Amino acid sequence: MAENAVPRETVLALRDAIARLERDRPSGSCLPSLETEGERAGFSASGRSLPGQDVTRQEDVLPLGVPALDHAMSGGLPLKGLSEIRVAETRDAGAATGFTLGLAALCQARRKARGELGPILWISETMAGQEAGEPYGVGLSLLGIDLRAALFSRPRNLQQALWIAEAALGFSVFSAVILEIRGNPARLGLPESRRLQLRSMGSGVPIFLLRQAGEEEASSAHLRLLVRPAPAAPFMLPDGTMLTTGIGHPAFHVIAEKTRAFSPVDAYLEWSSHARRFHPLDPVAVPLPANAADPVTVLSASVGRPGGAPTLGRVMAFKRAS
Repeated sequence: MAENAVPRETVLALRDAIARLERDRPSGSCLPSLETEGERAGFSASGRSLPGQDVTRQEDVLPLGVPALDHAMSGGLPLKGLSEIRVAETRDAGAATGFTLGLAALCQARRKARGELGPILWISETMAGQEAGEPYGVGLSLLGIDLRAALFSRPRNLQQALWIAEAALGFSVFSAVILEIRGNPARLGLPESRRLQLRSMGSGVPIFLLRQAGEEEASSAHLRLLVRPAPAAPFMLPDGTMLTTGIGHPAFHVIAEKTRAFSPVDAYLEWSSHARRFHPLDPVAVPLPANAADPVTVLSASVGRPGGAPTLGRVMAFKRAS
């Protein structure tokens, strides 16, 4: 019995450390303010500092500046672990991509403030890239991404995409990793998401799973957000007047589906390309777009064919011949 005492303590310490990494206190453990068995054995726990380490709770999250959303995320965006951003339909992929790039820009700015390069790695599955398009350099720059520290990978299949993501999470040099997929593939289940989660927790590099036209499913992600496009607010000119026509800041309707909150939380926010930050948006104050004064054909005319159905003219009622 004495020979099995040391291995048993090691197993218990490992279990306790894994439970702390998953932000879930196991049954029978001590209070959070006390030292656990895993920490006494030398295993570092997520969100807690050991002697000689300068790790605080504030450094593990990144506030977005939207009180409702930050409160639902327990202070801000988790900087360690897997976060999922999904859209229900492919036509909303642009909104989710812009929101995800805004998060990546904040992570990159945080690294640059510490004097680091902070490159961003964007891994796009082939099918996802064909449906939503590939990134445009000028657009990325306008959103706040430093193109000198941006890498784009286009693997041939999902298996290669997962391998690249896991390998990239092994290096703490990246400020963020974006994995873009389409739908709910069987190759990306609970075991694969758990590996990404643990790799991210170990390196301290956040990974954003950008899912196109996907449904809710079980995963190891601590955070899952549903993103929808929202109408932009009127743009304010330097003289204080409001610009009623034109394009304003990108606006998003974000629904926090999986957080520490008891129920889903939704928030409207916009991304300021100049200030490089999110601002809360009041949906009531945003006017809905009115009908166009001069409507045009929705679809362009085909080559050599009329653009649209011909007009019917005046409809008249005739008596039946028989």
